[in-house]
Amino acid sequence: MILATLREGGPDGTLIVVNRAKTKAVRAEGIAITLQAALDTWGTAEPQLLALAEHLERDDCPDVFALDLSKLAAPLPRGFAFYDAACYPEHISIIRKARGATLPADFLEQPMMYQAVASPILSWCDPIKVADDVGYGVDLEAEIVVITGEVPSGTKANEAAGHIKLLGLLNDVSLRNIVAPELARGFGFLHSKSDKAMGPFVVTPDELGNLWNGSMFTGGRYLIGIRGDRLGELDPGKDVVFNYCDLIQHAAKTRILVPGTMIGAGTLANKDGKTGSGCIAEQRAREQLTRGEMCTGYLRYGDELYLEMFDLEGRSIFGPIRQKLAPLDKA
Repeated sequence: MILATLREGGPDGTLIVVNRAKTKAVRAEGIAITLQAALDTWGTAEPQLLALAEHLERDDCPDVFALDLSKLAAPLPRGFAFYDAACYPEHISIIRKARGATLPADFLEQPMMYQAVASPILSWCDPIKVADDVGYGVDLEAEIVVITGEVPSGTKANEAAGHIKLLGLLNDVSLRNIVAPELARGFGFLHSKSDKAMGPFVVTPDELGNLWNGSMFTGGRYLIGIRGDRLGELDPGKDVVFNYCDLIQHAAKTRILVPGTMIGAGTLANKDGKTGSGCIAEQRAREQLTRGEMCTGYLRYGDELYLEMFDLEGRSIFGPIRQKLAPLDKA
């Protein structure tokens, strides 16, 4: 099942069901007004949404309309919770190696995770607006998130798969020049994490077929681009040390995860440097280690970024993220 959110009806939008060709859709009226409302009542909403999706595929559904991507908001425009991890060692190790640092001693024993801001979430095409493009060091981060139902505190990894309701594409925007001084204060990220964005569609795990084993991707082709050039072409199922069920267990160790909680496995990275990078910072670190200098610049006003993941048949799974960097609006 494929779901999306129209920019109408209020700040949380209107939930729609989308056909597999991603050409038609129907409002989920009478089932759930918003995606968050559906997640809050997933036990009853899911079978009704699935039935609506089946009718849509059979062209046996009233009030169908042609899908216009420009009218879509983020699937969850105002999320309740977002936990992000670092499950791809190559991403962290390369960046740290370039500055003479190492991975934490327990990196392979338990996930590195922080609780981030989950709202607002930009749409696939909303501009990223910042006050200083040069001073901030604006970077994209190619990620995939799972969205959970309610997860009881103390849930174990072997119990977690059933709590994964949806998956989506994420750009976790980072302001790299602010990261180091913030972390040096010992209290985590704040200003260095700008508004993130989601791809236009979220999908139930069954839509992934053989690309999903219940806890992690088993393949796929994730493309990352900046300024019209390819930055990376990565496999999200390779070179990962923790899966999403491990992350759910870690996040739920001391708390309940509310319906609509998003959990990311971190910036994608593969050991084979020939496949490129999932963010500019990693690419710059590779350049520093191989050439002795960083050549790829961070995003500047007017620059465009691109993220999209494809299945083995070349079909887009979550739709694209295409954003431009723009100056912050001034009153």
